[in-house]
Amino acid sequence: MRYILFFSVFLFFTAFQFSPESFRPYSQAMGGSDYSLAMIPIEGDVYQMGSPPDEPGRRTDEAPVRNVEVGDFWMSQMEISWDVYELFLYRENDNISQSKGNVDLEIDGISGATMPYVNINKPGYPVVNITQYAASQFCKWLTAKTGYYYRLPTEAEWEYACRAGTQGAYSFTKDDLFLDDIAWYKGNSDGHYHKSGLKKPNDFGLFDMHGNVAEWVLDHYNPEGYSSNLTFTRGTKLYPKVVRGGSFKDSPERLRSAARGFSEKAWKKQDPQSPKSLWWHTDAPHIGFRIVRPKSVPFRDQMEKYWIKPIKEY
Repeated sequence: MRYILFFSVFLFFTAFQFSPESFRPYSQAMGGSDYSLAMIPIEGDVYQMGSPPDEPGRRTDEAPVRNVEVGDFWMSQMEISWDVYELFLYRENDNISQSKGNVDLEIDGISGATMPYVNINKPGYPVVNITQYAASQFCKWLTAKTGYYYRLPTEAEWEYACRAGTQGAYSFTKDDLFLDDIAWYKGNSDGHYHKSGLKKPNDFGLFDMHGNVAEWVLDHYNPEGYSSNLTFTRGTKLYPKVVRGGSFKDSPERLRSAARGFSEKAWKKQDPQSPKSLWWHTDAPHIGFRIVRPKSVPFRDQMEKYWIKPIKEY
């Protein structure tokens, strides 16, 4: 019944696009193209982040379980697609006028991405092989283009959105769904990623939070687990950074709501450049991203804090 209700709401949402100024679902236009991003409002709350010791598949880096508060934010309903990322890659529509919000950011000053050395990306599918910096620069470009503040989610926001009010290993129970109903993973993916939105969404209306491609968050990875401050862990080194959700090549336990993945140098093994690309991981076909827009707009210096700075790799 809940999925009938959700898809009724989704059909209403696609027919009537609400304003980005109201805390409702809306479609972010991409001026100069036929593409848009469906953004889902998520009301913040306090929740228990991490996994208990008795959760099957649990690892020590998912502890300790802590009460964490997140604010209201919108999250993209699906992982960012190659089609949409190409708009940032080619920058042909930067000066196309469109309705904009109140964030005034100069679009010409934002670094442009390079083409990938090895490109397996294809239309209709999530963009992959992407670095955390590249994903964050897309957010900064989108902010300048639209006048609304976009960024990558924090790890705490991501897990909260994935759980969608649940506290078990996944965002569903075996009484209503099975993993195959909501996720592409090692057991059903045939060894490759798939178009977004082919599985059922979680109760927030977000697709592919489990599996398909793992997704960048802002945080630096700490193998010892969580610190007392879970709002955002920056870190100063290039590796390792956190990815969430698991992917098409992972076993079920790596798709759990609390499961944490992390970046490593091997993701650029085939990159022949020196320094290696800021934008692409030649050996990470399982890594993509989605974006958030916090309801409370921060001051400009705080915006910059949440956009990743480049770190060259030699």
